[in-house]
Amino acid sequence: MPPGLPYPDSGGTAGGALLSLALASMMDDVHAHAGAVYLLAPDAPVLEMAVGAGLPRAFAAPWERVGLASRLPVADALRERRLVWIGGESEMARVYPRIALVLPYPYTMAALPVATDETPYGAVFLVLAASHPPELGGLERDLLTSACRRLALRLEREAVAGRPVRREPGTAEAGEAAPRTAASPLVHAEHMVARLPDGLCALDVHGRVTYANTAAATLLGVPVKALVSARLWTAMPWLNDPAYEDRFRGALISQRAMSFVALRPPNDWLRFCLHPGTDGVTVRVAPAPTASAGAPAVHSHHNDHSHRGEHSEDGGHGGSPDPGPRGAARLVTISHVLNLAVALTRAAGVQDVVDLLAGEIMPAIGGRTVALLASEGGRMRVLGHRGYPDPRMLDHFEGLPVSAPTASVQVLVRGTPSFVESPERLAQLYPGRPAVSDGMASWAFLPLIASGRAVGSCVLGYPEPHTFSADERAVLTALGGLIAQAAERARLYDIKHRLAHGLQAALLPHTLPSPHGLEVAARYLPGTEGMDIGGDFYDMTRVGDRVAAVVGDVEGHNVKAAGLMGQVRTAVRAYSAAGQSPGQVMESTNRLLVDLDAGLFASCVHLHLDIPGRRALVARAGHPHPLLREPDGRVSVLDLAGGPLLGVESDACYPTTEVPFPPGSVLALYTDGLVEAPGTDIDDALADLAEHLALTGHLSLEEVADGLLAHTAGRRGRTDDVVLLLLRARAPVV
Repeated sequence: MPPGLPYPDSGGTAGGALLSLALASMMDDVHAHAGAVYLLAPDAPVLEMAVGAGLPRAFAAPWERVGLASRLPVADALRERRLVWIGGESEMARVYPRIALVLPYPYTMAALPVATDETPYGAVFLVLAASHPPELGGLERDLLTSACRRLALRLEREAVAGRPVRREPGTAEAGEAAPRTAASPLVHAEHMVARLPDGLCALDVHGRVTYANTAAATLLGVPVKALVSARLWTAMPWLNDPAYEDRFRGALISQRAMSFVALRPPNDWLRFCLHPGTDGVTVRVAPAPTASAGAPAVHSHHNDHSHRGEHSEDGGHGGSPDPGPRGAARLVTISHVLNLAVALTRAAGVQDVVDLLAGEIMPAIGGRTVALLASEGGRMRVLGHRGYPDPRMLDHFEGLPVSAPTASVQVLVRGTPSFVESPERLAQLYPGRPAVSDGMASWAFLPLIASGRAVGSCVLGYPEPHTFSADERAVLTALGGLIAQAAERARLYDIKHRLAHGLQAALLPHTLPSPHGLEVAARYLPGTEGMDIGGDFYDMTRVGDRVAAVVGDVEGHNVKAAGLMGQVRTAVRAYSAAGQSPGQVMESTNRLLVDLDAGLFASCVHLHLDIPGRRALVARAGHPHPLLREPDGRVSVLDLAGGPLLGVESDACYPTTEVPFPPGSVLALYTDGLVEAPGTDIDDALADLAEHLALTGHLSLEEVADGLLAHTAGRRGRTDDVVLLLLRARAPVV
């Protein structure tokens, strides 16, 4: 069985070595050299690593707790109930950049859900060598899928029997076996190795030396007894460089041989060749045949690019802390900071920041609740929160003066974080605080400081008593700075978003007329990318015994575009009321835009409906062609003659085309956001839209409008604003 990672005994463990045996079997099935089983926490949407194998804990520490909403392979696998396969370095960097930043090595990875049809239980990940083909074989896929299904059924049986499986009891660290000595049964092999001129060391998966021959001790200048059981990187100060340990990690994860050259003071250059296996790494040490006077080279046998370490003035290399528990803490620190930094780039509004903290960061650090507070006009305001059993308890924060003797306010005033490990300690530090309990046992109160200015505070709550180590305090303090920048940016976004869309709503009609013999439905949806308002618009008005309708799109997504949109809509309405035909309305509006010289152009389709005459008079200015669904259900694209965009040529002509519009007909006017998307052929998109209209056009127009929007959004997503105006001629009532 592959060696397990060390985990604390959670108590209440059931199922014996169920998880270890299942993991070992899956690893054997696909020749994986590392992996882990996660279980879904019973009281939170969090995946907890229950057992692992093949890698030191320092590698896995950043992901021992993973929020189910996190963008990570095991979370995606369980959340989406699918197998996630990463076929190499480039794919990992593209799909999961946060993992690639922390573990930038060549390897392949599979993650699978452990779930029955009704109940999710957890997930599994397996690490395979970089030499594995970029695609997972069909047999491998079947073996893993079946194994995870069997494991889920076993977990279900244990749960029904009242023995829910949790973390397995802590195991000894991999490679903890007693080191080989001269008294080993392999004495003859050791004597043979001792006769070799090259130094040989055997390292376990944690980098500890389990065997070293005499030549290695001579070359390294350290007695064999001092080498065995020590981590190679800490046994010699001149070898204690993160770049060298990084090569060990790369070899272990990728299962590829790697090498580097290092300087043993004062002037002896040594070459280290690392040959990995599933249970550790064999290191061959020999004098370097040629020595560079510069920094030592560090490279992979299977990689063309190289890394170079920093060479210190005394001929040695900069030291780093012991890569044991503190090494794990450093990796956790780097991982959390990178994770949040990358995640917060996706945050637009304040609630996005809160959701990212609650879904991706809090599970990893063991927290349960999060609240963001801001100072406005000398008083506190709650910007957002998640995880509180009773959100009403946050009401006491709202309107608190900045002089209030509470932790969330005082850290803002002082600008320094406060870590409180028990309710009793909280009462001692802040005796005047309101007697309100949030149900938490420990807290981290972080000031949010952006551009040197305190903008608010962040409150993180832990459900159990929690001791904050120096490393964790450093992590949380660093996270506080990232949260502050994101929260301030998000607040500005929210303010601008409300103002922009308030302006957009004011420029669009609140109601449309309902003339006799006509059914109408209209929709406006802002784009899902960006935050500015657009120039898409629609309108409808009575013109004598006719109905005038217009749909248009002013280029740009800003206040200028919205202002010009309002002018175009007003001009079309005014020229129509003056009795001009649709083509004349377009010509007059075009000259107006040219005279305004706004530097923006607009597309437009304008029509007059003659309901008694069963016809529509249509003019088009560089706008997508309308769709017409005839009473028998056939849909056609109206290939109307038209003119250029409005605002381009002052003397442009816009012909008026007559289109039959008998009872039961449906006209669909829309802007290009409904059919255009990067990588999509517009003719294919238009044909797809027409087909959907043909199938659903018999429904009420409200249902048709909702169906068309849902169909196009589900197929491509929505990157631009969308306007849709549907008009149906009703049969006369006899």
